[in-house]
Amino acid sequence: MHPEAQRLIAALRLQPHPEGGWYRETYRSADRVTTQHGTVRSATTAIYFLLTSAAFSTFHRLSSDETWHFYRGDPIAVEIISPSGAHTRRILGSGDDFQTTIPAGAHFAAHVDAPDGYALVGCDVAPGFEFADFALTTRSMLTAAYPQHGPLIARYTR
Repeated sequence: MHPEAQRLIAALRLQPHPEGGWYRETYRSADRVTTQHGTVRSATTAIYFLLTSAAFSTFHRLSSDETWHFYRGDPIAVEIISPSGAHTRRILGSGDDFQTTIPAGAHFAAHVDAPDGYALVGCDVAPGFEFADFALTTRSMLTAAYPQHGPLIARYTR
């Protein structure tokens, strides 16, 4: 692992995330909102999130929008499969792209392709993140729904 990634994990007190990588929640709004599904959530939440070349974020889905902010390291690719099956790739940290939002309900994964690379990002979720709204996607389920993206799905699922 890149020495700076190791340093950041320790300095920022990051913990392993179930989807891959390391994270720490840095903010949870005291304001509460009721979602369109009738659940009550914090208005917004924020985390630090670190990925390395060896630790990608596996395909998953949230029931809220998530905005990613690039802070440092190597460019990060966010692979998004919309509910209609359209695939888009957004690269953060290269050129002038430092922020992107993944809409609620999309399946997405993220990775760093640089050898021995790492990326530190921030993720804001609104309405706020709750693990109850987080769904890791299985390779078989996602491939059955979107067979045209089989190789991509196989690469970024466990």
